Amino acid sequence: MNKVFKISLISALAGFLFGFDTVVISGADQQLQNLWGTSDLFHGTFVMSMALWGTVLGAIFASYPCNYFGRKNTLIGIGVLYLISALGSGLALDPYTFSFFRFLGGIGVGASTIAAPTYVSEIAPAHKRGQLVALYQFNIVFGILVAFISNFLLKDVGAQPWRWMVGIEALPAILYLLGIITVPKSPRWVLFKMNDLTQAQAIFKEINGKELTESEIAEIQSEQEPANQKPLFSKTYRFPIILAFLIAFFNQLSGINAFLYYAPRIFEAAGLQESAALLSSIGIGVTNLIFTLLGLYLIDKIGRRLLMIIGSIGYIISLSLVSIAFLQGWQGISIPIFLFLFIASHAIGQGAVIWVFISEIFPDSLRAQGQSFGCSVHWVLAALITLFMPVALSAFPNPGYVFILFAGMMVLQLVFVLFMMPETKGISLERLSKLLIK
Repeated sequence: MNKVFKISLISALAGFLFGFDTVVISGADQQLQNLWGTSDLFHGTFVMSMALWGTVLGAIFASYPCNYFGRKNTLIGIGVLYLISALGSGLALDPYTFSFFRFLGGIGVGASTIAAPTYVSEIAPAHKRGQLVALYQFNIVFGILVAFISNFLLKDVGAQPWRWMVGIEALPAILYLLGIITVPKSPRWVLFKMNDLTQAQAIFKEINGKELTESEIAEIQSEQEPANQKPLFSKTYRFPIILAFLIAFFNQLSGINAFLYYAPRIFEAAGLQESAALLSSIGIGVTNLIFTLLGLYLIDKIGRRLLMIIGSIGYIISLSLVSIAFLQGWQGISIPIFLFLFIASHAIGQGAVIWVFISEIFPDSLRAQGQSFGCSVHWVLAALITLFMPVALSAFPNPGYVFILFAGMMVLQLVFVLFMMPETKGISLERLSKLLIK
């Protein structure tokens, strides 16, 4: 196996745990609310969305360990958090303890959205960077699929199946930790943080089979000159900041996380029985995986912008159809089919692009901070939407009104992509940072 692919795949396994952790709660959703007799607001605020508030914290602060302790060490810490969270959540005796351990897992999720794409983007050659960073997204959707399958298989295990559903995550967490300790440090981090050219060259050669060229070294070192050392939120980086904000903003205003968290509940609202709803959730996972693979194949061939255009159009069509189906009272298979189209649109567009794009548009010394900013926007919105989704589903006379709002936001996303989003494929990280600084 190609060395850079192998290392990228291992580090991107943080995404598998991200996907598994994010969706596994959907199978336990109504079991937990019935067990502890919590209100919709409490259930949404603590039990369901507490992991996302941990994700917000992890996304905001992960740039600090990424910069000071390195990308690799941060990825190791993330694995430890996943392991503790899985064991603690599965053994919890009340909603507060459960929420605390879910919060710890959320910190790991948020930190992984910074550390893993940053690490992979820094070891990957420019012509393969999109595919290699997108391995992180592939692992997210693979984790989502495995979580849906796991929930279905464990739905009748023991007196409280939810404990097995959330606790089983400890197994992949252990496997991830065993793998991540074997990867090298990021050569770019070694060069700009430790100023150790010899070690950076040795790592880069180990990964890519060749050393950094003199021009590549000069570009990396030029970003460390005092004239180029400006704070992230300075006028210099205004355009990359706006780009990171908008792509993260529209990612969540598609409703993707709200749907993934509450997929069985939404399918039941469409008239499916509980077991059929869980089985349909597996179909969502399969669709997500197939179209993520397609996005992974295309991202370095046709570019980030075109994938986003395709995804935006698919969003608008699918979300509009879901809304119409709910409002017209269509029952049975129609709504799941439209939701499959929604997932396919997400997987080939936003799903394939977001982590790649944000990891590309900031300079080396600010990459972790820029990634942290974009991911924080993403996770704050994810937490808020997940928090209020049970209330919204109860308050609105029909779920169709919620989905039409998401469809309208995707019209605005299409406008953003057409008139503002630049293409980044095949351009070196250092060259990109110069092009995007206004």
